[in-house]
Amino acid sequence: MSKHITHWIGGASVPTAGSAPRRGDIYDPATGKVTGQVDFATVAEVDQAVATAVEAFAGWRHASIAKRTTVLFNFRELLNRRKDELAAIIVSEHGKVHADALGEIARGLEVVEYACGIPQLLKGGFSEQASTGIDVYSIRQPLGPVAIISPFNFPAMVPMWFFPVAIAAGNSVVVKPSEKDPSAANFLAELWKEAGLPDGVFNVVHGDKVAVDRLLEHPDIKSVSFVGSTPIARYVYENGTRYGKRVQALGGAKNHMLVLPDSDLDLAADAAINAGFGAAGERCMAISVLVAVDPIGDELVEKIKQRMAGLKVGPGCNGDSDMGPLVTGVHRDKVTSYLESGLADGAELAVDGRKHAIAEQDANGQETTDGFWLGPTLFDHVKPGMSVYNDEIFGPVLSVVRVSSYEEGLELINANPYGNGVAIFTNDGGAARRFQNEVEVGMVGVNVPIPVPVAYYSFGGWKASLFGDTHAYGPDAVHFFTRGKVVTSRWLDPSHGGINLGFPTNS
Repeated sequence: MSKHITHWIGGASVPTAGSAPRRGDIYDPATGKVTGQVDFATVAEVDQAVATAVEAFAGWRHASIAKRTTVLFNFRELLNRRKDELAAIIVSEHGKVHADALGEIARGLEVVEYACGIPQLLKGGFSEQASTGIDVYSIRQPLGPVAIISPFNFPAMVPMWFFPVAIAAGNSVVVKPSEKDPSAANFLAELWKEAGLPDGVFNVVHGDKVAVDRLLEHPDIKSVSFVGSTPIARYVYENGTRYGKRVQALGGAKNHMLVLPDSDLDLAADAAINAGFGAAGERCMAISVLVAVDPIGDELVEKIKQRMAGLKVGPGCNGDSDMGPLVTGVHRDKVTSYLESGLADGAELAVDGRKHAIAEQDANGQETTDGFWLGPTLFDHVKPGMSVYNDEIFGPVLSVVRVSSYEEGLELINANPYGNGVAIFTNDGGAARRFQNEVEVGMVGVNVPIPVPVAYYSFGGWKASLFGDTHAYGPDAVHFFTRGKVVTSRWLDPSHGGINLGFPTNS
């Protein structure tokens, strides 16, 4: 073990106190080896981080918008300059390939750049002479210390969905990253310090449910932003709101891709591979169900199988790897168990990922025998009710469902309890326009398999994929991380005055 990840509180590393602190192992998913440990916060350490955030908020909220913007621009430049370092950290702890890690950083940087426009985003309204001698105007003010609880699959991008706008708006932040890949959050904390952010505005506490529960109940935390599975999202939403906090909790997904008979099948097959197996399927926007409108099912499945055979599965640090390992052995075993349950339910295992060739060494010559591997897997003739269809597997497993018409495919998608992302592949503009209007999903792609919105729109699903009424980043983030205030003012002309005890009315 070569690294020890501790909390970041008040601009410095703070190890967990005590003679026998709780810690978790950090793995290299490609080799299965333990590469370090991460401290798990106690309630006292969460309280320390929140108290530090409270103290820092008192000064940061009064920093000029010009000062905040300068720090944001500095952070953006530092992150862009050192993105390869951060990508290497992500590869070493999550397992995704280097290009994919760079991609998540790039999407996070888009939100940072959006937050750099905070002077425009915080502008209020002004109505002169709303009544005689009275002006009315609106302003938006920061909430206070806010909490961000982020998942393992995007250790850099998902926190950056939230903290750039939160900090730009004048809030202080406490981040609780996944204990599976914790180092990225500390790297970002160090960049904030170098960018000139005052100590205590950005804090990181590592850990498990102890840290999460304390953040949910702490009276000084004003809002909670969460991304993860639907059961935990519901837990975070219900408990956070019970303690009077604003909560945006983004949950799980079962994203469908509807392929109509008139579509370009080569384009659709490429998209199914990219969206189904990128990051080993560990994406909340991954396509996990392909809905083929017959008679194209057989041809489309064959094209997908041909492309799957050519995928190179190996360590993310190897430049020629298309897909890396899963994040942990426990998660790999859970995903692999769906291969047996799918067969038992009557689905056809068209491609068995357990038989896919895996690179035998990483770029450093380390053996990968004990890595957390599962190759790309394809089920055909899947039906609703089967576990491979109903459950969010969160791995490289793509299920093909056959339907006879557009209407049947739409009904299937709308009946699903999740509503995160969806895609339609077609060359018929009328069908695409009808679909985007009728489908009950929050983010829709037309010939785009992963329709993650750009930073100046907002990210979020419908139904069991979102708890709360605001989405991540974009205009919704400005609303979420600020409170509106309306001021009605009158400056009396010295030549006027007098007493009037009547109820004030407009005139």
